[in-house]
Amino acid sequence: MCYMIASPDVLDATFAALADPTRRAILTRLARGEATVMELAEPFAMSQPAISRHIKVLETAGLVVRRVEGATRPVRLADNGLRAADRWLDKLRAALEGNYARLDAVLAAMPPEPTRRRRN
Repeated sequence: MCYMIASPDVLDATFAALADPTRRAILTRLARGEATVMELAEPFAMSQPAISRHIKVLETAGLVVRRVEGATRPVRLADNGLRAADRWLDKLRAALEGNYARLDAVLAAMPPEPTRRRRN
């Protein structure tokens, strides 16, 4: 398995963007399909400009993209937006699985521990 190492800046921007619950909720909403800023702002008790700032963070991190459609700029999930983070997490997951496999091998090779009798 070959992994490209994402630049630390890309991973930092991705995980910083994902650290905020509002931004994660926006991404969850966008997983259902494209939406305008007004539609994205509906479930939140915050101003539209505040939602726009969250979207800007997601856009800078490469997680969402906007397009111009007349007077609106619908937002959608970016193709491959989570790829760098996903690859990085896969690499960690593979390392952990390797560690557990080695631990399992060591434990399997150990002789069984003698059972102790209880004193009455």
